[in-house]
Amino acid sequence: MAAYVAKTLGRTLRTQNVSLVAEVAGRGCGRTLSTEAKSSQSQGSERSRWSKWLLFAPGAITFGLGTWQIFRRNEKVQMLEYRKKRLDMEPLAWTGSPPSDEDLNSLEFRRVLCDGVFDESRSVFVGPRSRSVSGVTENGYFIITPLVPTTSNWRSVQSPVLVNRGWVPRSWRDKHLEEMGDAEKPDNLKPTKDGNERRSSSWWFWSKKPEPIKNQEPVITPVKVLGVVGGSEKPSIFVPSNDPSASQWFYVGVPEIARACGIPEDTLYIEDINENASPTHPYPVPKDVNSLIRYSVMPQDHLNYTLTWYSLSAAVTFMAIKRVKPKKAQR
Repeated sequence: MAAYVAKTLGRTLRTQNVSLVAEVAGRGCGRTLSTEAKSSQSQGSERSRWSKWLLFAPGAITFGLGTWQIFRRNEKVQMLEYRKKRLDMEPLAWTGSPPSDEDLNSLEFRRVLCDGVFDESRSVFVGPRSRSVSGVTENGYFIITPLVPTTSNWRSVQSPVLVNRGWVPRSWRDKHLEEMGDAEKPDNLKPTKDGNERRSSSWWFWSKKPEPIKNQEPVITPVKVLGVVGGSEKPSIFVPSNDPSASQWFYVGVPEIARACGIPEDTLYIEDINENASPTHPYPVPKDVNSLIRYSVMPQDHLNYTLTWYSLSAAVTFMAIKRVKPKKAQR
């Protein structure tokens, strides 16, 4: 009897111990799972917080671009006022040597008067450049010619000056190049007139009076140029590089053009603005003074860009707020 009671009591204790161990193990696993759940929940909430902040990044970026356009507009207004003020000054009579960098900066956008002679044989054509007349667009080129000194005029320039004489159509350029090519040929290679001049009649031979030998030197005509001091253009990434060896000029590079013309690289460069064009010689067409003042992007354009960026910033910020704002529970 005693043995039976002891056996039964042992079984009961073992069962209680197993239950206690299982309960302790269950509590430990529960605590571990609860800790992991809380950790993953905190990480998820942190990621959600960062993703919400990222929704406002486009609005901040577009707002910054709009503010930058305001600063650019103010700079353009100041630069336009500077150019207008310089162009309103009295023209300078230029007879000096090539200016230094400091002198060139002080002459920028100043009107100058230059006397000299155009060296047509060293003209350079930059282009193509389009020009619209009465709604019709025509391709052409800017012609840049060295203005060289002349000894017959004491007011003449003392060193060559590069002059952008204005725009010419393609047909005018082709004709000019043809004439320059013929002028460089020897006399025995130049085209002659009709063969009627070589009549073999003895009567014509003896009756023809000898003609005096005429001077074949070209007539040099001094010119007075009113221009604005300028500089090299800044081409975009889409404009090809100049090729002086092939006489292809896509943009105005003053040192390159001066080197191709055989004159110093620091030669003064001016843009002709003389409006007294001859009806018999309509080309080249000088530049308009207003075109020298203008920028490709004017202050009004910057203002339009500002309104665009600010409107876009307001729109994307509003969308971000709607996305972040918690929705009301439906009843």
